[in-house]
Amino acid sequence: MDVTKARQHISNCEAALKEQFERLDRIALNNQRKVLDAFFKEGIQARHLVGSTGYGYDDIGRDALCKLYADVFCAEAAIVSPNIVSGTHALTLMLFGILRPGDKLLAVSGKPYDTLSDVIEADGKGSLKDFGVSFGVVELLEKNQVPCFDFDEIKRRLESENIKAVFAARSRGYSLRQAVSVEQIADLVTFVKKISPQTLVLVDNCYGEFVEEIEPTNVGADLVAGSLIKNIGGGIAPTGGYVAGKRELVTLVSYRLTAPSLGMEEGSYAYGYLPYYQGLFLAPSVVKSALKGSLLFAKAYSALGFETLPNDDMPPYDIVTSIKLGSKERVVDFCGAIQEVSPIDSNVKPEAWDMPGYKDQVVMAAGAFVQGSSIELSADSPIREPYIVYLQGGLTYEHAVIALEHTLTTLKF
Repeated sequence: MDVTKARQHISNCEAALKEQFERLDRIALNNQRKVLDAFFKEGIQARHLVGSTGYGYDDIGRDALCKLYADVFCAEAAIVSPNIVSGTHALTLMLFGILRPGDKLLAVSGKPYDTLSDVIEADGKGSLKDFGVSFGVVELLEKNQVPCFDFDEIKRRLESENIKAVFAARSRGYSLRQAVSVEQIADLVTFVKKISPQTLVLVDNCYGEFVEEIEPTNVGADLVAGSLIKNIGGGIAPTGGYVAGKRELVTLVSYRLTAPSLGMEEGSYAYGYLPYYQGLFLAPSVVKSALKGSLLFAKAYSALGFETLPNDDMPPYDIVTSIKLGSKERVVDFCGAIQEVSPIDSNVKPEAWDMPGYKDQVVMAAGAFVQGSSIELSADSPIREPYIVYLQGGLTYEHAVIALEHTLTTLKF
């Protein structure tokens, strides 16, 4: 496809997405109001942006940031820390914080994301399995490409086994399915608590923050966890992660982050907290841009005959677009095209490699200001059939449009 045809194709897709884009504008406005109200409530001042050293006693920037996140998530408490290195680390802290030897964890949205496999089931690495925590999986059902919890099987497992916690991931991971909505999480919480009130509901919230107007903690999830270099960091946070939810559970997680005698009483960050506060403030608008770009890619490629998710008539529930390209060559070429229009490392050619935490080789385009930032425009794919590429992020909608145009002209449609 030449440049003129690509631009006309994109313009046609934008026109078809007008109502979806207007819906995203409304969601972003309401989320921006929620974030700003939290800043007002906590009385955030310039002094909160300054870092601390050593033990970090009385670090007001750290403590206020945790309160701010708790407000945004409508949670009793939150941990927000630059010392959490990734979403996988945040989820690991959540799991190890509350699970004890003899407990059972039940994943109800299928097998968790690849990087959690060793966390849960590896032998001899200090996994949950090594510490005597057992694990089970209930696969999602699917109706018209929409995932549904298998409530019959979940009920059977809750009634026949002593389940300490159920675990659900909102995002699709490396699967061709729509993400899970907060409404579905609400149904899961109600269902689980009716059968087994003591069972905890834990949610992997990565890629889902600010996609809707409410979060899983608004509908009763006991804990959520995620990464600051995805949605909620707004593309500004240079590192970090969070865990939010019930106060007593967040406290247990804090003992895992530091030590049982310390919790969140200690923990310094000498570089200051400005990017974390500013990133949260910008996040609703940045997520809106990412979602618009996501829908545009999905619409453009589905119109060319490729299977994509979300469809243009589906509200997105994470910032990821799945495009089934059908061959390793197309996947690698697509990622290469995304890399070529990245602001950083545009001259780098992505190749498939053995990436830590993944079972298959992965090719990844990630020319980002923050290394590995998934809220910045990136694309990746495990090298396995049916060869689906996963696109996410975009700090600006305009960058997504330029990137889409380049993929359409590079892959010779």
